[in-house]
Amino acid sequence: QVQLVESGGGLVQAGDSLRLSCAASGRTFSSYTMGWFRQAPGKEREFVAAISRSGGDTYYPDSVKDRFTISRDNRKNTVYLQMNSLKPEDTAVYYCAATGLAGPWNMNTRQYPYWGQGTQVTVSS
Repeated sequence: QVQLVESGGGLVQAGDSLRLSCAASGRTFSSYTMGWFRQAPGKEREFVAAISRSGGDTYYPDSVKDRFTISRDNRKNTVYLQMNSLKPEDTAVYYCAATGLAGPWNMNTRQYPYWGQGTQVTVSS
């Protein structure tokens, strides 16, 4: 099992940058594919980014590609989400998630059994 705690959310203006962190407990962090998801009010939780166990492969939907970057530090048991050129439509609660499935192309929430509590990101226009 792994426990996840997100941090780094906040209120920013459109065009600003923000970096989210997700700290994982346990000594097997490197065995998990890690993902970031977000959920806006009244909307379903959607995939934002994922990174393979080694960090060598990443995957993004078109909505955030070229603006968001996922990375991980397996020595620190931490995964990051660097968000640049933020837009009001990026406003949501952002969740970190972990799965034992290989590959960063796991985009379905049901593929991730472990979740953090979420961190709010609000982008004002």
